[in-house]
Amino acid sequence: MSRFASWARKWWPGLIPLVLLWIAAIWTGTAPLEADLAARSTRALKDTVLDKTRIVVSGRDVSLSADAFSEEGRRSAVAEVEAVAGVRLVNDSTSLIPEAKPFAWSIERDVVRVTLGGNTPLPAIKAKLLEAARALLKGTEISDRMTMARGAPPRFDNAALLLIDQVSKLKDGKITLSDTSVSLTGMAREIGSREAILAALKNLPEGYSVKENAIKAPPYVFQANKDPVANTVTLAGYVPDNTVHAAIVAAVGRKFFSEKLVDNLKASVGAPQGFQNAVVAGLGALSRVSTGSLVISDREVKLSGDALYAVAADQIRGSIGGELPQGWAAKAEVSVKPVASAVDPTVCQQLFFELLGKAKIKFDSGSATIDKDSMGLLDKLIETALRCPTANIEVAGHTDSDGDTNGNVTLSEKRAQAVANYLIKAGLPTDRLRAVGYGSSQPVAANDTPEGKAKNRRIDFVVK
Repeated sequence: MSRFASWARKWWPGLIPLVLLWIAAIWTGTAPLEADLAARSTRALKDTVLDKTRIVVSGRDVSLSADAFSEEGRRSAVAEVEAVAGVRLVNDSTSLIPEAKPFAWSIERDVVRVTLGGNTPLPAIKAKLLEAARALLKGTEISDRMTMARGAPPRFDNAALLLIDQVSKLKDGKITLSDTSVSLTGMAREIGSREAILAALKNLPEGYSVKENAIKAPPYVFQANKDPVANTVTLAGYVPDNTVHAAIVAAVGRKFFSEKLVDNLKASVGAPQGFQNAVVAGLGALSRVSTGSLVISDREVKLSGDALYAVAADQIRGSIGGELPQGWAAKAEVSVKPVASAVDPTVCQQLFFELLGKAKIKFDSGSATIDKDSMGLLDKLIETALRCPTANIEVAGHTDSDGDTNGNVTLSEKRAQAVANYLIKAGLPTDRLRAVGYGSSQPVAANDTPEGKAKNRRIDFVVK
């Protein structure tokens, strides 16, 4: 064996520790370097707008992959990493997110939720739109179906924020922004909301326009309910303005002689033509039922309730349509209230006295034509008369002292007879009724004031 072989056998075992120390030195030196480069590269990208960023360091080489929202942003990100001290090479695997043509965004509302869909250009804008929707529509579920895309028109976020504001005015519907064109469909939440949306859309950013507006206004609804237990007439819904509002309130005062008015009406545009006349006609029919409701939706009038007697039910069903303006429709679902128990003549007289103490039967000026505003009172008087099957009733007409005495007697007789005829048509036997005119001979107040004269012009029911 040579001297070299002998030497090698002696020194070879000592080389193994040296190799291990060399490997350890490389490892302990490279790993911290790579971690440091990765950390500093990540910090360099802190203010760069990227998505799905991934940094891998091998020695002093960096592999960068990310989705960028613009070519400028992609180049800027690569340059930021290249500028990190110690980086030798950047392997660029960045790419641009897809471009949307057209750039479409939408917000949709249904009975359950509000959904934001379509494209947004940046994560920060996406977050801003979601925050705006949640703040505006508190308590409503907000669903995010937006995706990132390039190609947004200038001031996209301003336009989208304005459109989000309009969703609160919708009962349901969808607003779509395609590039700079806006389309709207659905149903407005309240009367006037459609007009409010139209006004708001005038503030769209420059260059944006409304391509289609298919937002429908909700039905123009007026409601009146008569409650005999609470003794109220409740009005709700819409009227076009204060003048019509006052006219309707005045009609209630004329037609409902004892009920308290509960007025919940609101003024709003959108009333159909002939609205006031239709409401007044409908209120006249409602005044004739014991309990019921009147619903006017656009040009349709619906009345439901219980008439006080069978003939009244037939009259209401047959007449309400003919009193409406042209182009209006009517539907009357009128049943008959059960007949109340009979009372003796003394009670009957007291009931007549109480009714006529609350209101008077009215006539057209100087004639014996009964005013339509008195139909509700007459029906109540007839209901009472039907409860007095053994009583004979004198219908007594009276006037004030103005004019010729004989003329006043004649007028009072004609008016008394007109009322008696109305009762006969309602089903009261002719032999139980007697019409008498007393003219001005039995005043209940002085005839020297307008108020006194008004009290003297009256019809009394006297049980005999």
